[in-house]
Amino acid sequence: MTDEKHNKHQKHKEEHKDDKKESLLEDKFKEMENKYKRALADYHNLQKQTAKEKQEFAKYANEQLILEMLPVYDNLKTSMAHIDENTEKNGWAQGIKYVIKQFADALKNLGIEEINTEGEKFDHNTMEAVGQEETDDKRKEGNVAKELSAGYKLNGKVIKAARVSVYELKK
Repeated sequence: MTDEKHNKHQKHKEEHKDDKKESLLEDKFKEMENKYKRALADYHNLQKQTAKEKQEFAKYANEQLILEMLPVYDNLKTSMAHIDENTEKNGWAQGIKYVIKQFADALKNLGIEEINTEGEKFDHNTMEAVGQEETDDKRKEGNVAKELSAGYKLNGKVIKAARVSVYELKK
């Protein structure tokens, strides 16, 4: 009978060892599964972040080229401002107007938007004040008096601030 008890006790010990091993294996499996899930989530987040960065890069990749072209566009617009009524009816003046419109359309297609300044309240986020003009009209104070050079946004980001003079009350 002692042998039988001993065998039962031994069998019970082995079962307990097996349960312990199984429990340890389950814990290890859960730990590895959690690590796998975290690594997979990190990988998916990295993929999303990389795609977002690529998209952002593509959105502003042309910025330098556009900045180089904007003075040409501005000069074309300025040249038309100095043409009198008689000259404006000439074929070459009409051609320049057409080129300016073409240029404006191309810039718009690239995500360029001109900053509106005329009659607007001065906005330091989109404008640079380079002069002041005195006024007696309190309602004009802080508004743009004159645009000296155009400003532009590329996909909502200011790439060139508009240079303006601002009204200030006479002292």
